Amino acid sequence: MDLASFQAQLDALRDRAGAAIASATTTGELSEVDSGILGRKGALRALMGGIGALPAEDRPRVGALANPIREQVESALAARREALEAAALEARLLAERMDVTLPGRPAWRGSLHPIRETEREIARIFGQFGFVVVDSPEVETDELNFQALNIPEDHPARDLWDTIYLQEPEGVPGDGPKYLFRTHTSPGQIRAMRASQPPIRILTPGRCFRYEAVDASHAFEFFQVEGLMVDEGTSMAHLRGLLDAFAHELFGAGRATRFRPGYYPFTEPSVAFDIGCVVCDGSGCPACDRSGWMTILGAGMVHPVVLRNGGIDPERHQGFAFGMGTDRITMLRYAIRDIRAFLANDLRFLERF
Repeated sequence: MDLASFQAQLDALRDRAGAAIASATTTGELSEVDSGILGRKGALRALMGGIGALPAEDRPRVGALANPIREQVESALAARREALEAAALEARLLAERMDVTLPGRPAWRGSLHPIRETEREIARIFGQFGFVVVDSPEVETDELNFQALNIPEDHPARDLWDTIYLQEPEGVPGDGPKYLFRTHTSPGQIRAMRASQPPIRILTPGRCFRYEAVDASHAFEFFQVEGLMVDEGTSMAHLRGLLDAFAHELFGAGRATRFRPGYYPFTEPSVAFDIGCVVCDGSGCPACDRSGWMTILGAGMVHPVVLRNGGIDPERHQGFAFGMGTDRITMLRYAIRDIRAFLANDLRFLERF
């Protein structure tokens, strides 16, 4: 092979590369052309590998012939790549074009869970009388959940409020405090009394747990809101007036109310607070067992033992407490018949609110 033949092969390679570059329609195809012509295993490298067949005096001139061809191919590749990228950008801009004059798409909005909404409404009503919301842990000690509330270990109320006890953590001796899922939010009242001095007006909302057979009106996991007021001269008259105002704002100004005698270990005297049936308006129906009344909460004057356990002198200060199931209040407000619907995560139910 002589130098003229080598030049002819270089010119043919240039022409072939130009045609391939011009016919490439995507940057991917162009990269394949680049690799096939200028790559390590490309046509130009293969052609340069044959310079050993040239006469010795012609070999130094090979670079002067091949370098311009390489530069022309590289220039054509760069120009074609720029053109293809510009065309791709233009096509993308056209495809993603947005008409800013069109009206916006309405955003889907969620809503509060009905129990949470009821809890906030209860807090709003009592907040008008100076009550503030305090949080307390869902895992409590046996001492705060029972003993400090006048419920000793042999008290029959424990059979009704049995719950889940937790395994003692490693490193804690066996005679250490017993922990359990709280059965009511009353331990938060003991915590509040021990952390502050009267006057005290608090609400303790939250989740509770009990050993219950689950049905339409019972659940092993439920929600409560409890209230506590401690001050000098506090009486049952204050409690009655407060609960009447709460019931009238939540269920209507004309709603009838009454106290009935009740029993709770942590209050003395204790009462059940009833309202006129929200279904039949007091005339008697299956929902109220034909009585015309519905019990919505329990209440009473705080037992002196509980006040002492909270660090408060019962000779100087008196208090009253009340507690209601947030689930039950919500069911009455919205005529919900099955408590299990609250925790079923069914959007068809939740979207009603």
